[in-house]
Amino acid sequence: LIREPIAEAGIELLREQFEVDVNGDLPLEERIGDYDAIVIRSATKLTADVLERADRLKVIGRAGVGVDNVDVDAATRRGIVVANAPESTVVSAAEHAVGLLVALARHIPQAHASLKQGRWERSRYGGIELEGKTLGVLGFGRIGQQVARRAVGLGMEVVAHDPFVAKDRFRELGVTRAEAVDAVLAAADFLTLHLPLSDETRGFIDADTLARMRPGARLINAARGELVDEEALLEALRSGHIAGAALDVFSAEPYS
Repeated sequence: LIREPIAEAGIELLREQFEVDVNGDLPLEERIGDYDAIVIRSATKLTADVLERADRLKVIGRAGVGVDNVDVDAATRRGIVVANAPESTVVSAAEHAVGLLVALARHIPQAHASLKQGRWERSRYGGIELEGKTLGVLGFGRIGQQVARRAVGLGMEVVAHDPFVAKDRFRELGVTRAEAVDAVLAAADFLTLHLPLSDETRGFIDADTLARMRPGARLINAARGELVDEEALLEALRSGHIAGAALDVFSAEPYS
């Protein structure tokens, strides 16, 4: 079962070896028991309750980086292999985060909307330069490292924290390694999130974390919406403590 859209070439490759159904509409709980394997992206939630009905399932393929939408423990107990594609979207995700960074600094969406409404407000939306500013990176895995490389190319200072990445990797990329999260929060003019979603990171950016960021800092999140307490972020934006935010992900999607 291919539950979410993937490239047609991938579907054809699977069809060369297997009987394949492409279906995103019918309730998953009613269908999952008919399949030996399922391919998902980020929208499908394979909870323990859903997996209880997966009597034949042997493999879950996640077409993407994380597996936080799969109850891996429940799958493991049932002998189901969970596989992802950690390199599949690294460059795209990193480029998108940098696009959000630039748009946030230069007020590109607001300027575009203003122009579409017939207004000419060049001085209002001039924005700030990125060169010489500090980018804080929380989560220095594959995507975080690629974002850092591009930020260095823009003339930014980059400081990052990730206890699971070797010190040498920071030096190779010209990035300052912070021993603690607070050091990143205190230094960052812009903060970009590339953390995995877990019980420890859910709501990681909350009122307390935002208060520890420097006044006028800006936040970019192209990782997981649940990393950010959106109500706390809204309050920080309204107070002016946080100057702006660029979000590609939300705690509830589709966003409405």
